[in-house]
Amino acid sequence: MRGYWNRPDETAQVLFADGFLRTGDIGRIDNEGYVYIEDRKKDMILVSGFNVYPNEVESVAVTHPAVLEVAAVAQADERSGEVVALFVVVKPRHQLTEREMIEHCRKSLTGYKVPKHVYFRAELPKTNVGKILRRSLREEITKPAA
Repeated sequence: MRGYWNRPDETAQVLFADGFLRTGDIGRIDNEGYVYIEDRKKDMILVSGFNVYPNEVESVAVTHPAVLEVAAVAQADERSGEVVALFVVVKPRHQLTEREMIEHCRKSLTGYKVPKHVYFRAELPKTNVGKILRRSLREEITKPAA
């Protein structure tokens, strides 16, 4: 890639000096050479110096039988810098409490990855193609109280 059309500032942010593109994706390569895209760097949550990938938290949370969809984001915290905040959409005719969701996650996640805050929504903000807008959710919980 040579760069973005007529956007040298954007190009400078994503290209290495040697011309390689920095996508912002976090991935891994297994022993057989397969590449796995795990998450986006800008979505990573840093809890007391430990990396928490939102997809890992979401994949556990969505296994609860009352959960329709979820999104994990970083929420500022005085003690640990950031903590996991989880936005949850509950399936119709189901009920779920914050405590139940946290306990469900605690069964499968290391302590620092367990959500500290759970917010229930009727729906999650999405792009035109249906991708959840984590940025909008982060902004929602960082807005100063009016």
